[in-house]
Amino acid sequence: MQERLQKLIAQAGITSRRKAEKLIKDGKVTVNGKKITKLGSKADIEKDHIKVNGKLINPMIEHRKDVYILVNKPKGYLSSVSDPENRKVVTDLVKGFGKIFPVGRLDFKTEGLIILTNDGKFANRISSSKTIPKVYSVKVKGIPNENAINKLRRGIRLEDGFKTSPAEIKSKRSTGKNAWFEVTLYEGHNQQIRKMFDAIGYSVVKLKRIRIGHINDKFLGVGEYRELFPEEIEKFK
Repeated sequence: MQERLQKLIAQAGITSRRKAEKLIKDGKVTVNGKKITKLGSKADIEKDHIKVNGKLINPMIEHRKDVYILVNKPKGYLSSVSDPENRKVVTDLVKGFGKIFPVGRLDFKTEGLIILTNDGKFANRISSSKTIPKVYSVKVKGIPNENAINKLRRGIRLEDGFKTSPAEIKSKRSTGKNAWFEVTLYEGHNQQIRKMFDAIGYSVVKLKRIRIGHINDKFLGVGEYRELFPEEIEKFK
């Protein structure tokens, strides 16, 4: 059965569907020796020889075991599988599971929960969903008033032009010159929470993702990981 190339590449555990599309556009993918650059092109894993960067991916799909890992990412790690500047990446924390990649992203200075997998379909479902909440613990410098926070709750236009959707924001506590909030988002714009609070004049000094959909783990230490339980995986499907 023919399937889209980006889907097959993701199934092989090489990267996410979105990044697979870039590999195709960059001419890194061949089918039966012919370079493919058109998105939407299809192939049959049982009949066609599919290569990415010159490496045959058919065996990767045929013998692949789905892997789902929950990681508590520390600050100072990129949500990536590699970095041209040789900075630490989140996949450095997990060994022995073959090629896996992060679902979505947490920026370099943000810590907290992130899922690593080799299942491109699963990754795409979570990262593109507008119904799966991502919950963050946020510490900001200063104490914003309720009017400022209500602007964020309603949605606000960021400096880069992006208009945020309404967000759920709960005030947790204030300590001296800082305030803590719990923020729930259903979208994933780059550094969105930091930019949101910058837009009302308050900078984020600590940011941690504490829940992805139904998944949280208060006992998972910073830098630690565990495999997701089958029932946790199934609830996303």
